[in-house]
Amino acid sequence: ERITLLRGNHESRQITQVYGFYAECVRKYGDATVWQCFTELFDYLPIAASIGGSILAVHGGLSPSLHHLDQIRLLDRFAEIPHDGPLADLMWSDPDPDKLGFVISPRGAGFVFGQDVAWRFLQLNGLAHLVRAHQLCMTGYQVLFDDSLSTVWSAPNYCYRFGNTASILEISEGFGRFFNVFGPAPESERHGQRPGDPPKRELPSLRPGKSAGRDDPYFT
Repeated sequence: ERITLLRGNHESRQITQVYGFYAECVRKYGDATVWQCFTELFDYLPIAASIGGSILAVHGGLSPSLHHLDQIRLLDRFAEIPHDGPLADLMWSDPDPDKLGFVISPRGAGFVFGQDVAWRFLQLNGLAHLVRAHQLCMTGYQVLFDDSLSTVWSAPNYCYRFGNTASILEISEGFGRFFNVFGPAPESERHGQRPGDPPKRELPSLRPGKSAGRDDPYFT
């Protein structure tokens, strides 16, 4: 069997330093060598996948600079994720049922896009569905735009505090979609912290009215 891993916005040098992966590597191995090996590997991960020519999978979303699949194939992905441009958009963009077209994202990178954008992209490329991740879904998944886009969230009880369920999307040979929903492992089945490990850091609570930026714990 074969597994294809897609690159997301966290598979970058900048974000791994912000969210603790760099610090964890240095703490466990004494220097940044392991972290450097991982981040060099991240540069080689694919950025999108076509499933049977019917479904497109990306981490974040669409880009105003990308209209056809061939444009994604031509992107030079073997580098750190930039702050803007089509590669950044694939990693950072989000769908929004209340928007039309492309709107600047409050994250500070990528765009928010509406149903019209998704439908036009699907039609131009002969696709039936978009699958992406990148946003916390309290029920593990969310289907938008009249069943043309799915968000799949696979981290239960995100940050050990949100109480959300998670899901894995199963696609049949006939392109039927089934969301396998699951919750966190019971405390008794989790691996305990090793001696010397610092306590897990709690992320700050999201204040009402706070914009959804890159550090917003509701997003990944």
